[in-house]
Amino acid sequence: MKKIAVLGYGVVGSGVVELFYKNKEKIEKNTGTELDVKYILDLREFPGDPYADKVVHDINIILNDPEVGYVAECMGGVNPAFKFVSSCLEAGKSVSTSNKQLVAEKGDILLQIAKKNDCNFFFEASVGGAIPIIRPLHTCLAGNDISAAAGILNGTTNFILEKMFCDKMGFDEALKLAQELGYAEKDPTADIDGADACRKVCILASLIFGKHVYPDSVYTKGIRDITLEDVELAEKMNGSIKLIGSTKRLEDGKILSTVMPMVVPEESLIAHVNGVFNAIMVWGDGFDKTMFYGRGAGKLPTASAVLGDIIDSIKSEHTVTSHEWVLDENTDFIANIDSLVAPRFYRTDLCTSEVYENAANAAGVTVDQIAEGGCVISNCDNKTADTFAKALEEAGVKVVSHIPVMAD
Repeated sequence: MKKIAVLGYGVVGSGVVELFYKNKEKIEKNTGTELDVKYILDLREFPGDPYADKVVHDINIILNDPEVGYVAECMGGVNPAFKFVSSCLEAGKSVSTSNKQLVAEKGDILLQIAKKNDCNFFFEASVGGAIPIIRPLHTCLAGNDISAAAGILNGTTNFILEKMFCDKMGFDEALKLAQELGYAEKDPTADIDGADACRKVCILASLIFGKHVYPDSVYTKGIRDITLEDVELAEKMNGSIKLIGSTKRLEDGKILSTVMPMVVPEESLIAHVNGVFNAIMVWGDGFDKTMFYGRGAGKLPTASAVLGDIIDSIKSEHTVTSHEWVLDENTDFIANIDSLVAPRFYRTDLCTSEVYENAANAAGVTVDQIAEGGCVISNCDNKTADTFAKALEEAGVKVVSHIPVMAD
């Protein structure tokens, strides 16, 4: 019989235990071996919980037990999770985690420790919750040159923006509703300022391009400044505003990774992803593009991905080497946000089409769409976009907001 330990008995950790025992027979059939959860590590006691007898408070109990070969880390944060996970890997115990911050900041180190000790560090649950994205990238799509991935990586912000789009709520009202429904934390900073999506972009970029991309290398802008007026104007122009996480290889070989609000044209599948759902589009030379869609968070969806990784760990006799990236202390491979080339959406005060056209001519772009209170101009970099905005202001037109448009 193989034994599992769960680190952290909060929302995700309790979901892992619950789903494991609910589907124990099926999981054992899948792995071809008997399984059980032997320990649950947490500082708290859980009187009355059906698994209270499995709760321990000392990581050394798990580290020193040779029966435990597989660990689910569901604690969150970097400390003490990094210390605990690295110790488990050093003891030859494979670890599966839902901890996106840990993977984004320490993934390169943990992958090397796992490789050195011939075990695995898996993290499917850290990017898309129940959406399978990590495994397809290094298995099903492994025969392709992946050039980019982008999409909605945070369900909280997507819910807020949907309420602004569909129910004409202001940002503050939509955020309050998200908190009341349990979609947003009391402190929603990590969601609405883009840190959560940034960590997920780091993981995708590192896995796709093979070099560790740290959070401070990702241009990150949240949705605090998005107004109902921005959303309504985007709708007039047959688009919607989404918080988009993206990583792509540019023509010069550098990697540009961003998290920011973007106007998504109605014809894109991403534009129709609503509520707390996530969607990740991947571009590759052999399949053009494909999209992964589903619940990106939640107790059981996330637990589902963690258990999937544990099952893979049990089936893998050695380290899965395709599931890694390396540290490159030279960050010259990271592109600056000034390298972004995209159509641009502008919300302005009253302006004539003639003034828009004159500003576009001055910047060397074309005006693709005009609606009352704004316009969209053709593909350009940040410098050109600023030139267009400056030309409008010199003509007496106030630029209220400027948002890149997502090209499909």
